[in-house]
Amino acid sequence: MDAALIAVVGTLLGSVITHYFSGRAADRTAGLARAEQLRQERIASYTSFAGVLYDYRRSQNDRWFRADEAPGSAQAEAARFASYEARISARQALVRLQLVCDEPAIRQLAEQSFELANCLHEAVDEADRDRRSRRCKETLTRFVETAAPSVR
Repeated sequence: MDAALIAVVGTLLGSVITHYFSGRAADRTAGLARAEQLRQERIASYTSFAGVLYDYRRSQNDRWFRADEAPGSAQAEAARFASYEARISARQALVRLQLVCDEPAIRQLAEQSFELANCLHEAVDEADRDRRSRRCKETLTRFVETAAPSVR
């Protein structure tokens, strides 16, 4: 009878231990899956943001050139409206990035890049426009360089 009791207790103890360790393994697997999903989402939002911000910067440069060449012309107005569309896309990408990014340095560079692109069309002359455009591009490059290690 003692041998049977020991066997039953051993079996129960084995079941409890197996349940505990399999639960921990399942939790660990789920945690890894969540981390990978967040990593993939960050990659998607960072690359999307960089892409639309480069497009927004190009659009703002085009807007400045069209307004400089022929203020109030149909081409200048079309470039202005195209820059509005590009700004909407850039703002949406920035919001998506802000939702998945928990690193202040990356968020700050993204926000700074957006603001630099946003103010590009306010340049007073060609040299100012060139300086603003270059600064925006450099900040966006720093954003990419800072964000890259967090998704590797």
